[in-house]
Amino acid sequence: MREPERRRSFVRRFGVTLLAGIPGIVALVGYIYLTTPPSAVPAGLTLPLLAIVSGINPLVLLAVACLVGVVATPRTKLRSYLLERVSTGERIWPQLRHEAKLATRIGLFGSIVILILDLLLAPFVGVDLPASAIGEVRQSVFEVLAFAPVRFLYGGITEELLLRFGLMSALAVVGWYVTGRPSDGPDGKVMWPAIVISAVLFGVGHLPALEQSVGLTPALITRTVLLNAIAGILLGWLYWQRSLEAAMIAHITFHIPLLALSLVYVTIF
Repeated sequence: MREPERRRSFVRRFGVTLLAGIPGIVALVGYIYLTTPPSAVPAGLTLPLLAIVSGINPLVLLAVACLVGVVATPRTKLRSYLLERVSTGERIWPQLRHEAKLATRIGLFGSIVILILDLLLAPFVGVDLPASAIGEVRQSVFEVLAFAPVRFLYGGITEELLLRFGLMSALAVVGWYVTGRPSDGPDGKVMWPAIVISAVLFGVGHLPALEQSVGLTPALITRTVLLNAIAGILLGWLYWQRSLEAAMIAHITFHIPLLALSLVYVTIF
C-alpha cells in the first residue's frame, strides 16, 4: 500500500472508531442536562454549557484511545470487525453473529455475579454508600430511564473503545515488545496482564464519580474496584478471544438486568 493510501486508511479507521464512541458521549451530556438541578450549576455557567463542558474530557480521552487503538490493534492481532469493514468492506453482522450468543451469556453471567457480590459486600459498605450495583436509592423512575442510554451507549460502546480498544491494546503492545516481539503475536503471558491491568484501571476510573456523592473509604474503594474489575476481566477476555464488538455486546447485555432491577427498586422504594 502506498503512503498516501496508508494515511487515508488510517484516517478512515480512526474516524470510524471515533464516531462509534460519540453517541455515548452525547448520551452522557444529555443525562447531565436532564437531571442536574439548577442549584448544582456552578456560578458563571448555564446548565447547557455545563452539560457540554462535561463531555469535553471524555471526548478527548476517546480520541486518544481511538488513535492508540488503531495503531496498536494490528500489532496485537486483536480483532475489530468495524476496522476490518473499513479495510475490506465486509459486513459486520455476518462475522459477529456467531459470537453474539457467547457475548450475551457472558454479559448476563457477569451481571449476576456482580449483583451477588454486591449483596455480600453490602454489610461492609452499606453505611457509607447510599447506592448499590443497581443504582442510587433516591433516584426517580425518570432518572433511571434517562441514565439508560448512558449505560448502553457510553458504557457498552464508548467505555469499550476507551478501556479495551485503547488501553488494553496499548498494554498488549508494550508487553509484546518487552517479551521480545515473538513472531506469532502476544500470547497469554502478555494478554492476561494487559486484561487485568486495564480491568483494574477500569474499576479505579469509577472512583472519581463515586467521590462526588460520598466520602471514599477503604471498603468502598475495594468494593468499587473489585466489582468493576471482574466485569473488565470478562470483557477483556472476550476482546482477546473474539472481538471488540463481542465485548461491546457483552457490556450492553451486562446492563440490562441492572436497569431492570433499578426500575423495580425505585418503583417499590
